[in-house]
Amino acid sequence: MTSPWYKTVSSVFGLRPRIKGLLFFILGVVALLTILSPLTSTSYEASSTGSSTRVPNIYSNYRRIKEQAAVDYLDLRSLSLGTSLKEFPLCGKERESYVPCYNVTGNLLAGLQEGDELDRHCEFEREKERCVVRPPRDYKIPLRWPLGRDIIWSGNVKITKDQFLSSGTVTTRLMLLEENQITFHSEDGLIFDGVKDYARQIAEMIGLGSDTEFAQAGVRTVLDIGCGFGSFGAHLVSLKLMPICIARYEATGSQVQLALERGLPAMIGNFFSKQLPYPALSFDMVHCAQCGITWDIKDAMLLLEVDRVLKPGGYFVLTSPTNKAQGNLPDTKKTSISTRVNELSKKICWSLTAQQDESFLWQKTADSNCYSSRSQDSIPLCKDGDSVPYYHPLVPCISGTTSKRWIPIQNRSAVAGTTSAELEIHGKYLFHCIKPEEFSEDTQVWRSALKNYWSLLTPLIFSDHPKRPGDEDPLPPFNMIRNVMDMNARFGNLNSALLEQGKSAWVMNVVPVNARNTLPIILDRGFAGVLHDWCEPFPTYPRTYDMLHANELLTHLSSERCSLMDLFLEMDRILRPEGWVVISDKLGVIEMARAMATRVRWEARVIDLQDGSDQRLLVCQKPFLKK
Repeated sequence: MTSPWYKTVSSVFGLRPRIKGLLFFILGVVALLTILSPLTSTSYEASSTGSSTRVPNIYSNYRRIKEQAAVDYLDLRSLSLGTSLKEFPLCGKERESYVPCYNVTGNLLAGLQEGDELDRHCEFEREKERCVVRPPRDYKIPLRWPLGRDIIWSGNVKITKDQFLSSGTVTTRLMLLEENQITFHSEDGLIFDGVKDYARQIAEMIGLGSDTEFAQAGVRTVLDIGCGFGSFGAHLVSLKLMPICIARYEATGSQVQLALERGLPAMIGNFFSKQLPYPALSFDMVHCAQCGITWDIKDAMLLLEVDRVLKPGGYFVLTSPTNKAQGNLPDTKKTSISTRVNELSKKICWSLTAQQDESFLWQKTADSNCYSSRSQDSIPLCKDGDSVPYYHPLVPCISGTTSKRWIPIQNRSAVAGTTSAELEIHGKYLFHCIKPEEFSEDTQVWRSALKNYWSLLTPLIFSDHPKRPGDEDPLPPFNMIRNVMDMNARFGNLNSALLEQGKSAWVMNVVPVNARNTLPIILDRGFAGVLHDWCEPFPTYPRTYDMLHANELLTHLSSERCSLMDLFLEMDRILRPEGWVVISDKLGVIEMARAMATRVRWEARVIDLQDGSDQRLLVCQKPFLKK
C-alpha cells in the first residue's frame, strides 16, 4: 500500500523540469547549510575552549556528509521514479540456467568464429529484462558435506537422461543416476584404476612416495582443465590441496555446474582466445586428463598460457592416449599430442620428467636464466613485467620471466605469502609496502569477524527474537555452508579464518580488477581466487554459492560505472536458495543496499557493530521461491 507522502513525493518529482530543478536547488541549499552549520559551531567550540581541545577532522566530517547527501539524492531519485519498493519480476523458465556473456548464437552473428564464439564476450551482451532467476521446478537444497560431495539432486543440474547415457562407460563408472539423485563414486574417477591410484601415480612421477606428500613438493594449488565431473578435484580436496576446475561453457551437462553442485571449486574458463583472469605464476600444477585441447594450434599460444600461469618449478600433467594422432599437420605426418607438447616444451624451458602409461609429466624450469641460454629459434619473451591480465588476448611469447614473484615452488615457506620476506616481495609487486603488522592486524580482524558472522547465520535474526543470536542460541553447524564467495577479498584472511575455525567451506576469493591487485598473495597462500570486474556478470552458473560476502565493495564500486540493481540481481543469480549474504559497509551505503535486498526478495536486517564507527552489517537470506 503506497503512503500519501510517497504519492506526494512522486507527484512532485514527476512535474515539469523547471519545478524539479527548483526542488533540487532548494535541497542543495539545505545540504550546504547542513555542512556549514556543524563545522562552524565545532570550530567555535574548539577555539573558545583553548588550544588543548582536539581540532575536529573537517575533511572526514565533510566526506561523511557528502556521502550521506549522495545517498539521500539517490533515495529521492528512486522515490521519484516510483521504484524503491517495487520487487523485480520473476524470470521465465528459459533463464533457469542462464549464464550471461556466453551467447554462442549472438557471438556467431557478431562475426566470431574458429572457436572464439565459445569464449566469454560480455561486450555483445544485449540488455535483458531485469528479473530474478528462479530455480527449476525439481530443485532441492543441496545435502551438506561430506555427503553432498558424492550425492547431488539431479533436478539441480541441467543434464538429461539421454546425455547421461550417451556419455559412455567413463560416465557410467563416474556416477550413477538413481531416480532423483546422482551418486558419484570417488574410487572410479577416471578411466584408470581409480582416483587414488591415479593421484599416487602422479606423486610417484614427481618422485614422492605418496599423494599425501604433494604439499612437501610445493604443490598446493592445481588448475584442473576440463575436470570432468570433479572426482580428481574431490580427491585433492580430501588431501587438503586447492584444485580449481575450469571448463568451457556448456548449456547442458556442464562439468563446472556438476562440480560446483558437489561443493567443489570450479568456474567457467576457456582460454581458446583469451588469457585466464589470473596473474602470471599462479598455480603449482596444471592438470589435463583428456581435456580435449589441441595444444599445438594457434602458434602454441594455448600451451604458452599454461606456462604463464604455472609457477617456477611447477608441473604440467597431461593424460591422453599415446596412440591418438593429433595436431595441425597433414594426416601422413600427424603425431601424438604428447609428442607435439614435448617438442614445444624444449622451446619454453620445460623438461619431461616422467612418463607412466598414458600420463606425462613436465616440469617448468626454476631458473629464469634458462631463457637466455636457449637457441635463437626459440619462442620470444614477453615484455609485460607484472601486468594484470583480465581476459586479454593470448600472446605468442613467454610471460613472467622478469616478475619479482619468480620463486620456485620448492623454495617457498610452509605458510607462503605471510612471512616478512614474502610480504616485501608482494609489496614491490603492488608498488605499495605491506607491513607485517598490517597483515597481522587484518588477520585478527577477520578471526573476530567470522565468529560474529557465524552466530548471525540463523533465520532467528529476521524474527522478533528477544535476544541477538550468539552464545545463548545454538550456533550453526560447521558444515552449514560448502562455499563462500568473498567479493572483495583483499589478503584472503576471511578464508584463513574459516580454515582456522574448522568450517567445512572453501572460498572463492575475488579481487576487483580496479582494486589493489592482492590476488598473487591469495594464490601464494594456497587459496582459490580470481580477478573480476563487478560491473560484469561472474562466470558461473546460477545457484552455485552458499554465501556471498562483500566488505566495502559497494563503496569501492561507487566510482565505477556499475549499476547497483544489476549487481544485486547478479548476486541473487549465483546464490542458492536459502543462501546467505553478508555486506559490511558505511551506514548510508548499507541503507541503500537494504532497499535493493528488498527488491530481490531477500530477508534483510541491519546490524549495528556498536564500536562507535559508521560501519554496519547487512545480513540477508535468499528465500526458496517454489513454483
